Amino acid sequence: MWKPRHLLWILLLPASLAAEDSTLATQRVETQTLPIERRFDGIVEAVHQGTLSSQVSGRIEEVLFDVDDFVEAGTLLVRFRDLDQQAGVSRAQAGLREAEARVRETGAELQRFQQLFGENLVSRAGLDRAEAEAKAAQARLKAARAGLSQAEEQLEHTRVRAPYSGIVTQRHVEPGETANIGQALMSGLSLDRLRLSTQVPQTYIEAIRRHQTARIELPDGASVESRDVTLFPYAEAGSHSFRVRVRLPEGLAGLYPGMLLKTAFTVGEAEQLLIPLSSVALRSELTGVYVQDADGRLHFRQLRLGERRNGEVAVLAGLSAGETIALDPIAAGIALKQQRSQP
Repeated sequence: MWKPRHLLWILLLPASLAAEDSTLATQRVETQTLPIERRFDGIVEAVHQGTLSSQVSGRIEEVLFDVDDFVEAGTLLVRFRDLDQQAGVSRAQAGLREAEARVRETGAELQRFQQLFGENLVSRAGLDRAEAEAKAAQARLKAARAGLSQAEEQLEHTRVRAPYSGIVTQRHVEPGETANIGQALMSGLSLDRLRLSTQVPQTYIEAIRRHQTARIELPDGASVESRDVTLFPYAEAGSHSFRVRVRLPEGLAGLYPGMLLKTAFTVGEAEQLLIPLSSVALRSELTGVYVQDADGRLHFRQLRLGERRNGEVAVLAGLSAGETIALDPIAAGIALKQQRSQP
């Protein structure tokens, strides 16, 4: 196993150099400071997941979705029998209309008393009574509006809706059952926002805290970077490891909670060197690349390679910065045979 602190990677700088075959594509390699990473297994989790519970006691009329169904936010999932709640809303609406009528009546009465008081036709006590009745009517109107809001909320509790868009993972009730307050109705999760949870040994936790960068390797071989890294402030007593959560970018297809992914955390930097994986040639049991000398001549150079990443591979030994390699090993092999056949 190679150790990144002793590693030299190669960065490719486009040079478009040519050997004796003018069509041979080549590139010069140079060093660059790249991150040192440590890889750990992580489990995909849904940020939004949970179980909806009943807020009323009553008989269930409908359960509209089942396991693996996708629902949009606000979609009706479960409907309770709501005759009592509908009646409560009707009573509250009637009370509100009565309170509004009383406000109009007392308001008109107060205006009339004010006008008469200005003409010295009613006493101050009469005006005070009119003002008090108008204020009392306003208070009753406010109470009626609050009562209607409460009744409508009770009615809405009989209609359980999805708090966010997601997939149903479990249904706990069936139509016709009687549910009590707090009873589980339906469970689900959202695939819109996912995160990765992993355990990291205490050796690397300070370096991860300092760099706050993670690279997640996806099932299709690609990788994505995230700087939304959350470190828990304590280690588990048994393993002495810290839990670390990494927020995944939105819109990644093919990821589901419970999947296992590799997560590479940046823990430092080093001078490193990479070459394209496509430039590597296999000759019998030898692995290497075709190198072009300063005089334009080609020769095969055996290499010791390390980790692959995004179509490139690390060079552990056999190549130095500043040298030029052929990008097409097949074309380079043909050019080398032509070179050897010449006097």
